[in-house]
Amino acid sequence: MAEGHKSLNLTLKVWRQAGRNAQGQFKEYTVSNISTEASFLEMMDILNEQLIETADPDGPVAFDHDCREGICGMCSLFINGRAHGPDDDITTCQLHMRKFNDGDKITIEPWRSGGFPIIKDLMVDRTAYDKIMQAGGFVSVSTGGVPDANAIPIPKPDADEAMDAAACIGCGACAATCKNGSAMLFVSAKVSQLALLPQGKAEAARRAKAMVAKMDELGFGNCTNTGACELECPKSVSISHIARLNREFLKANIKD
Repeated sequence: MAEGHKSLNLTLKVWRQAGRNAQGQFKEYTVSNISTEASFLEMMDILNEQLIETADPDGPVAFDHDCREGICGMCSLFINGRAHGPDDDITTCQLHMRKFNDGDKITIEPWRSGGFPIIKDLMVDRTAYDKIMQAGGFVSVSTGGVPDANAIPIPKPDADEAMDAAACIGCGACAATCKNGSAMLFVSAKVSQLALLPQGKAEAARRAKAMVAKMDELGFGNCTNTGACELECPKSVSISHIARLNREFLKANIKD
């Protein structure tokens, strides 16, 4: 191990569940000589190699990952009671083992939300977010050709806020963290990124109603403004977008 890097010996308490309708339970494993410079997902890879080599009857632990760069939002793990683990403004793939101490016991769970049924072990079905987007998170009317960047005057504060909302990666940490299992932060971010721009205003009423209706249909809870979603969002999406979603939804219903 490189000079200055420490190694950790850890106990992992991992949720194992063979399938969506199977009975799940926690199982404990130990891993040794984990570098503090390793990422959390690299540590999970080491665990899985160990389980394969020892022919563990449950096999390797199933978990989601893709880019491992904090972009795709797939690495959805609940670690020691926090979405994406004990650090701020990161996804699980950006969590490093230096955040833990030698001898720690780490509890690793999947997202716990009615809208995200478990597929296997730590993998959950997050297609509910895709269905919400399909309900209205797009522009379908013709807004003409692509104009020059400076042709449509948009106030900079509005453009900045739309870009901040568009930073949402749909990881699901907001719904998994919320005591009500609410997806309002996700939905409001997707509504805001269009509602603030001229191209999105033509379908604003239909969009707000359709996305909220689909969110309710898929079993997500309502928002009670605890702020937990904003606190655990890896992209620091503000709950001020929820206020905008509520206004857009109210205006749509008044217009009807």
